[in-house]
Amino acid sequence: MILDSHGREINYLRLAVTDRCNLRCTYCMPHDGLQWLQRDELLTYEEMLRLCRLLVSKGISKIRITGGEPFARKDMMHLLTSLSEIDGLSELTLTTNGVLTAPFIPGMKKIGIRSVNLSLDTLDRERFLAITRRDELDKVLDTLRALLQQGMGVKINAVLMDGRNTGDIRPLVELAKDNAVSVRFIEEMPFNGDGADCQPPVWDHPRILQEIKAHFPGIYKIPDAPHATAYNYSIPGYKGTVGIIAAYTRSFCGSCDRIRITPQGTLKTCLYSDGGLSVRDLLRSQQNDELLLATLLSAINNKPRDGWAAEHSRKEGRVLGESMAIIGG
Repeated sequence: MILDSHGREINYLRLAVTDRCNLRCTYCMPHDGLQWLQRDELLTYEEMLRLCRLLVSKGISKIRITGGEPFARKDMMHLLTSLSEIDGLSELTLTTNGVLTAPFIPGMKKIGIRSVNLSLDTLDRERFLAITRRDELDKVLDTLRALLQQGMGVKINAVLMDGRNTGDIRPLVELAKDNAVSVRFIEEMPFNGDGADCQPPVWDHPRILQEIKAHFPGIYKIPDAPHATAYNYSIPGYKGTVGIIAAYTRSFCGSCDRIRITPQGTLKTCLYSDGGLSVRDLLRSQQNDELLLATLLSAINNKPRDGWAAEHSRKEGRVLGESMAIIGG
């Protein structure tokens, strides 16, 4: 069991395998993209596997692969297959934008991946193009259909942006009518890569819920799983559920059970912290497993109390528009 200094059990690793992405979402990166990491700046698959085996041996039971877009990295199924074979790992999941994913879904199911988080901010082709700067909605919807046909769990993640896609709240919720999906609306976060001060979102949890209730007055609260980031709701007669993730207001942070490894191999114990331990450098310093684990556990022990404490401890005292692709989704 891995515990932090607040007595929380840490059992969930979010592993970002690349910063590269085939979309250019306005809430994640500038129009021209980012200065992508060079290959030797990324963790190799062998380094990732060594790290994951060590952490699983100490209590990490769930690993989520993120990016960037995971399938933008070559031979992703090789890594996923190797991860699925780690003794003690009970859950392997993945977050994807769905553009490249559909052909890999049968293979993902075969190795035991039971659920996928799919980024989908709108069902309207023109709005999708405006938000992502790419005309790829059809491929994303193909992935959604393929996931459902394979009987895999699907969580649809939609970042709500004032004046951009709030008209999609009702159509997205309707996806849960005949499909056993979880449609989750996320408060816009300050990780858009523009280097500017973050502002509180216009569409926060209470306003999002108010808008949903206006269209679905029968919606009601259901119990949330331990350590859940989403506040979950059900609508009578709907097969799926609706969730709201207070990603900016951070009201769920106190029970956080996760750590992140960024594409460049940095351990982040909180999304809102700056800096972190360079696991990449540790892995390449020829340290043995015992020393490596001791350093990792010491860093995890110092995990901040919540996202507000993490942001307060930053050198600038606030988030200045980093990109989620650099941090790891």
